[in-house]
Amino acid sequence: MPLDRGSPLALTVLALLRYRPLHPYGIQRLLKQWGKDQVVNVGQRTGLYRTIDRLGEAGLIRVRETGRDQQYPERTVYEITDDGQVALRRWLDEMLSVPRQEFPQFPAALSNALMLAPEELAQALERREQVVAGTLAALEEQLSDASVPRVAMLEVEYLRAVTEAEARWLRAVVEDLRGGRLTWSRESLEEAATALE
Repeated sequence: MPLDRGSPLALTVLALLRYRPLHPYGIQRLLKQWGKDQVVNVGQRTGLYRTIDRLGEAGLIRVRETGRDQQYPERTVYEITDDGQVALRRWLDEMLSVPRQEFPQFPAALSNALMLAPEELAQALERREQVVAGTLAALEEQLSDASVPRVAMLEVEYLRAVTEAEARWLRAVVEDLRGGRLTWSRESLEEAATALE
């Protein structure tokens, strides 16, 4: 059963298995150790196992060995196949070169922000601004590690740029809300909705 499109997790699993054969716990550990959990959702181990199953069913990975250690339960070690190598390169090229419409929750929430009063929205965005500032500081700290080659930190550079842009945007919107330059009322929204009918 071929997989036409890869998910970020499937892509990353293939990339790690190209690096070396691993068991699922080793994959999860490397994802976190190398900071890939900032860009790939590995919060639920079941998601990783489902991805491994799908990659195996598609013939992109295979079992290399199953071993048992006295201290650990049975561990299945996986390796990438030749078809997996081809899929990895194709998915990587596609994900790098073709922008895809994604649907994160923050823009969805913003599209419904008019349900709040301007003061409520300002308070919510100020709280987000504080969290974003902390994230930005953590990203800056990661980038200050000169021992890591730049190519291994490109995703962190990208996240920093996006986070910096979000921080600027949040500050500007909060300033507009606090300064009365961005305001609305139920009546003005109803009037605008009626004009669209």
